[in-house]
Amino acid sequence: MEDELLDEIRRIMRLRLLVELSLEYIGTQTLTHDEAIGIVEGVKRQAISLFPEKEEAFDMIYAPRFKRLLNTKFKRS
Repeated sequence: MEDELLDEIRRIMRLRLLVELSLEYIGTQTLTHDEAIGIVEGVKRQAISLFPEKEEAFDMIYAPRFKRLLNTKFKRS
């Protein structure tokens, strides 16, 4: 039980780090919109590999953060 909990905590921390680094990278680098979308899609694939069958959770928790950043960076409403 404790090992499972530690594993889940590690996966959560890994996902959070990946999301934060990706947000920072998209926000600070010169990228096309398609390149930025590709990064978001890659993060989502990683999230699903870390947490299978939790795609909806990614869409609720992390997708809005990426959407806000992309809208701001690429001046879309």
